[in-house]
Formats: sequence, C-alpha cells, structure tokens
Amino acid sequence: MDMINNKLNKFILMLTLFVAAFIIALVFGAAKISISNIWLALFSQESNTQINIIRELRLPREVAAILVGAALAVSGAIMQALTRNPLADPGLFGLTAGANAALAITIALIPSIGYLGITIACFIGAAIGAILVFGIASTKKGGFSPLRIVLAGATVSTFLYAIAEGIGILFKISKDVSMWTAGGMIGANWLQIQIILPLIIVGLVVSVIFSRQLTILSLNEEMSVGLGQNVTLIKGALFIVIIILTGAAVALVGNLVFFGLMIPHITRGIIGTDYRFIIPMSIIIGSAFMLLADTVSRTINAPYETPIAAIVSIIGLPFFFYIVKKGGKTFA
Repeated sequence: MDMINNKLNKFILMLTLFVAAFIIALVFGAAKISISNIWLALFSQESNTQINIIRELRLPREVAAILVGAALAVSGAIMQALTRNPLADPGLFGLTAGANAALAITIALIPSIGYLGITIACFIGAAIGAILVFGIASTKKGGFSPLRIVLAGATVSTFLYAIAEGIGILFKISKDVSMWTAGGMIGANWLQIQIILPLIIVGLVVSVIFSRQLTILSLNEEMSVGLGQNVTLIKGALFIVIIILTGAAVALVGNLVFFGLMIPHITRGIIGTDYRFIIPMSIIIGSAFMLLADTVSRTINAPYETPIAAIVSIIGLPFFFYIVKKGGKTFA
C-alpha cells in the first residue's frame, strides 16, 4: 500500500508540474499574456488581442508541444525496452532522419500534397530508416550491441540527412525543407493537430495496453516466451507504434534528437522499472519537458525564435555522454 501511495504521489507531483508548465508556456513569449486573459481564452467567448494570440497562436503551439513530447518520450521508452539498449532514441536510430528524407522527397516530387500525405510519407520514411539501421547492425554476428547499433544509426542518419539536403538544393526547396527539419513548434496549427492527434492518441493507448508485456520483454525475452506471450506479435505491434509516434512527431515539428533518450531515463529514476508506470509517466514528463523547452525557445532571444532542437540538444548531448560513461547502468 505504501508503494502504491508513493507512486500515486509522484504522479500527482508530475501532473502538477505539467499544469504549471502549460500555464507558463501560455503566459510567456514575445508578448506577455495575463492569467485572466488565459482564463477568458479557454473558458469564454470574449475576444481581444491577447485572447486571439492565445487561441490562434499559442494554444495550438502548446498542444503540439504536448503531443510531440509525449510521442517522442514514449517511443524512446519502447525502443529502450525492446532493444534493451540504454542509448536507444528515435533520433539516434535513424527514424527521424528517415522521416526527414521522405518529407523532402515528397515536397520535391509532389509539391501540392496535403498535410496528411506528408504525414504518411514521414511514417514510411521512419520505417525505412529503422529497417536500414537494424539491418546494418545485424549484419555482423553478435547481435545488436549498444555500440554497434548507435554507430549504424549515426551512419544511416548522416546518409539520410544528406539525401534530404541534396534534394533541397537540387529542387530549390531548401527553405521549405528547413522549416520542417529545424525542430520547432512555430507554424503549428489546428488543422495539423486534427490530423496528428488521433494517430498519437492511438499510439499512446496501444503503448499503455502492451506496457505489462513490455516490462517482461525488457528483462528477458526467453521469460516472455515461457509465459506464453506472442513475442513476435508484441514486437511487431510496438514497432508500428514507434513508427506512428515518431513519424507524427516529425511531421509536426521536425527533427528532435536526444529527447527520446533523456525522458525514459529520467522517468525510470522517478517511478522505477515497471513499464505499466513508465509509459504513462513518460507521457506526463515528456509533455511537461517539451512545454518548458518551447517556452525557452520563444523567450531566450525574444522576439526572435531559437530552434527548440538546439535547446534539447544542449541538454541531451551531455546526458548522452553521461549514459555512455555509465555504461548504461542507469538503465534498469
């Protein structure tokens, strides 16, 4: 009972942090907004300049931050569990690079395609990126060692980013591609969110449903088989979830490396090693972290915007080196 109460208290604390991060994100920016106007924007039909800024610009932007933060955090947690690799991250394993390359190809060849088409292209690109990384990493006998798969991810990511850049130059769409791949919430709107929201919600729900099986898989695959689990089905379903969550995140805000690496480690340090708690807690912490990162990106050099990818990388790169130095010991 004490353990349950302890975990419940941690969830309440993190939910409080999330609500605080959401309010801070709505208040601060190039134009400071009052709390009263935030209340009116959310719960009334009144209208003025500040209320319009909230409804048309900040609110869709912060909803996008919540969705992206949750998607990348959960996809990172699932990858680390399935591969039992403490360095697993959608950005390091070629998924975001594949989505970026597919996005560039789509914009170049089908410029009139809608946002739904771009989203589908990102899903396909993320899948191709992951297949290339795992294919290269498995060519040598010995399995998926953490070092080998990270090296394969770096190689494939560099290649796919080069393709995206080359297409941008060849078709003179570098500016359009850069707007997507810079990694930021600027330009997020309600139409995009309406397309992405159901996909991310489905991915998160499936992740929660498979969280118990994921806990067992993260410890020992043979144990999962012995308990009668259909490991192939579980891995296949979760791999599709990773592709959906990563592809949706890239389609919405572009490339964000290290985010999916950090949040699961932070979450395990707070809530433990049971993925029945890690997955929902990753949703909360990932959303709160992304809200705060987006707020910093909008305010650190206001009225100009600092790419949120730079903010995340400043924190994420030292975190990555720390995990490497510890040999993955912070990973349960």
